[in-house]
Amino acid sequence: MSSFSPDSFGVIGLGRMAQALLFPLLASGLLPPAGVRAAVASQASAERLRAERPELAVSTEAAEAWGCAVALLAVKPQQLEAVAAAAPAPAAGEPPLLISVLAGVTVARLQALFPGHRIVRAVPNTPCLVGAGLTGLAWGEGVSAAQRAWVLQLFARVGEVLELPETQLDAFLALTSSGPAFVALVAEALADGAVAAGLPRQQALHLAGRTLAGSAALLEQQQLHPAQLKDMVSSPGGTTIAGIRALERGGLRSALIEAVLAAAERSRQLG
Repeated sequence: MSSFSPDSFGVIGLGRMAQALLFPLLASGLLPPAGVRAAVASQASAERLRAERPELAVSTEAAEAWGCAVALLAVKPQQLEAVAAAAPAPAAGEPPLLISVLAGVTVARLQALFPGHRIVRAVPNTPCLVGAGLTGLAWGEGVSAAQRAWVLQLFARVGEVLELPETQLDAFLALTSSGPAFVALVAEALADGAVAAGLPRQQALHLAGRTLAGSAALLEQQQLHPAQLKDMVSSPGGTTIAGIRALERGGLRSALIEAVLAAAERSRQLG
């Protein structure tokens, strides 16, 4: 298999998600800063990012970013049509690789909007910022084995990577990309409960976060089904089962199921 080693990497839309991906990749050495060209919407954003990351070339003009061997498309889905209309046609030769992280936007739609590119649809989540991310990938036509290997390596630097049928990406997004917000809401509610029970606010927030992190580590490291962990700490007539009864009365389980389904449906609508 021939290797794929792009010498330039463009970023169209250097917002929070693009930064969550790009900055760890720069730190890892996989992407040299001199080869990165980033485009943002406003001059204020460009100036702020240039001050924060002086090693990067950041501009409000996207032409240079589109001229790179690989482009990361990370604008809002609502901006897609305008961005596509302004994107220059690729130069003759090897088709550039376009990696899109836009929620819900399908490979087929991207291919229609950006002809001449080879398309990768990626669904990363915000924990990429701390190297604990999850990314789902679906491949467009013409992406070579060497390009796939490079993209897999790229996202592996910021967490776990799964190659999935595109039909599963909306559900993947709803669980992994929207899920951190749902977990944050749970953490905040747990802390509120602890404050109501008498703990100081900052201590309650710290303990709620550590409880979620420790429980997740226990589930993963011991390969427990969630029901097993629940039963491990639910003594007959004890405190935990009393709390679980309250959660069931409040419909927590159903609410979380509906939240994931709503996020998946919204992803499909955005596409």
